[in-house]
Amino acid sequence: MDNSKPVNFLLIITDQQRADHLGCYGNGILRTPNIDALAARGLRADEFHVASPICQPNRGSLMTGRMPSVHGVRHNGIDLDLGASTFVDVLRLAGYRTALVGKSHLQNITRNAAHWPPSPADRLAREARVKTPGEYGQEQAERWEEDPAHDMSLPYYGFEQVALSINHADSQFGHYRRWLRAQRADADALLGPENALHTPDYELAKCHQAWRTRCPEELYPTAWVTDQTISIMRNSVSDGKPFFIQCSYPDPHHPFTPPGRYWDMYRPEDVELPASFHGAHRGAPPHLLALHAQRDAGKAVKHTPALFACSEREAREAIALNYGNIACIDAGVGRLIAAIEQLGIGDNTVVIFTSDHGEYAGDHQLLLKGPIHYRGVTRVPFIWADPDFAGGKTTPSLLQTTDIAPTVLERAGVAAYNGIQGHSLSGLLVDPSRKVRDTLVIEEEGQRVYMGFPGRIRMRSLLDGRYRLSLYDGVEWGELYDLREDPHELVNLWDEDRGLRRQLMEAFAYTVFANSDTSPYPDTLA
Repeated sequence: MDNSKPVNFLLIITDQQRADHLGCYGNGILRTPNIDALAARGLRADEFHVASPICQPNRGSLMTGRMPSVHGVRHNGIDLDLGASTFVDVLRLAGYRTALVGKSHLQNITRNAAHWPPSPADRLAREARVKTPGEYGQEQAERWEEDPAHDMSLPYYGFEQVALSINHADSQFGHYRRWLRAQRADADALLGPENALHTPDYELAKCHQAWRTRCPEELYPTAWVTDQTISIMRNSVSDGKPFFIQCSYPDPHHPFTPPGRYWDMYRPEDVELPASFHGAHRGAPPHLLALHAQRDAGKAVKHTPALFACSEREAREAIALNYGNIACIDAGVGRLIAAIEQLGIGDNTVVIFTSDHGEYAGDHQLLLKGPIHYRGVTRVPFIWADPDFAGGKTTPSLLQTTDIAPTVLERAGVAAYNGIQGHSLSGLLVDPSRKVRDTLVIEEEGQRVYMGFPGRIRMRSLLDGRYRLSLYDGVEWGELYDLREDPHELVNLWDEDRGLRRQLMEAFAYTVFANSDTSPYPDTLA
């Protein structure tokens, strides 16, 4: 390892991208040559899972190295405490130039308060007890639109520079929208379903889950995020300071609006449906059956951010448009890597690629994401391309989002702070066969009351490398799958193998116990 130069970090994170939507993860249709090249010279994880398959909780876990039940952002709508220790702030204090470009979602992006706890008095009591003084609501799109002077209060969770884009598809706000309006006087007329090009053949366009944007490729958020990241890298090299830059693409999240040539780069007729789409289920969970029944009765709710049961045509459209968005991102990744080489920093820059959660993309006839922990929503790509370690390696070890913080800190030679729950993955760079953990738990707490549940859905899933056990609060049933024998999760063994269920319940209890906070500080770290 060359210690003569401080190491730089470029963390590329996409939004709502499942692992198998990349060529290097075995996708035979989608072409992602630039991301595949990263994997070819880096370490690729086969079993990298989120801490929570929801944006804000998992991004909080990325920043803190702690589980959502510990850092407090249990679901969307809860701001991460400004007093929470983040690995980015530790890097900043150690002399790194730190920057975030694109999506943040560490605070609520709307003025709609979280539904839980339902009582405003309870919410105020929690805020008084937990929240460190500071400015919350910085990412609310309404504030950016109403106040031309509104901007970020820096440093923001450790980022000393932020170029922010808020929301999804082409209709994004923050710094991006201000920049776009400076480029085009008719910027607002390029965006949204009301200004979209006519696509009569697309079913998803009818429920505003997809539209063909008028925004040209060079002005689309993906291009802007790439441009801003390259500019910050150049300035960092000029300053002579090592950098940590989080390049956060808001795509391929729904609604799907790939720009220009990326809209029809892949045709719905040419993509493959997942194997589980027409799979024969046994012991299917009741909420999956409820969604299918709702669709079959013509009552599927398709226009909200929540999951829904889809038709074969809708699944094919979503997959094809998702591929278009990812291909657009891959082109941006190619530009980022080219810039690193042009700047002469390839020999001391670590490039990391991951996503904040996955997407059903037709799995079990579902679209989007929600509280059924099929692998499509919990398993995401993770690539660590490091110039000081031999590439082309794959690890089967069970990894999680919380592992990123301690790994970056150790690679930077910076001491970790108290309370990190993830594990450093540095040993895997030398020996990819090394086991990091025996089990992990994925947490999810929702706000909706739907799919036949008596209240909002609270659930946990255990993974041990072979089995997936899922528990739901308030009901007597659950899910249990043998992923080795049943990789598409079609046969629920919950009632068929109670001995195995008891064994995994014991492992679940110990894993949850290990995930409890051991810090002497109750909610935040000094």
